[in-house]
Amino acid sequence: MKKDIHPKYYKTTATCACGNEFEIGSTRKDIKVEICSNCHPYFTGKQKFVDTGGRVDKFKKKYGIS
Repeated sequence: MKKDIHPKYYKTTATCACGNEFEIGSTRKDIKVEICSNCHPYFTGKQKFVDTGGRVDKFKKKYGIS
């Protein structure tokens, strides 16, 4: 195996938009995520409407839904 070709691996903190923080291993130092297991609809059972880059507005405009 070649030496010095792998990136550094850090123990870092990932921060969710809901405020949840958890420790993970990654090649990046600080990570910010939009959805985690505490706020994801699959794990919570609650419907959450996520608009990524205006896709919902584009859909509504395309199909005339108000």
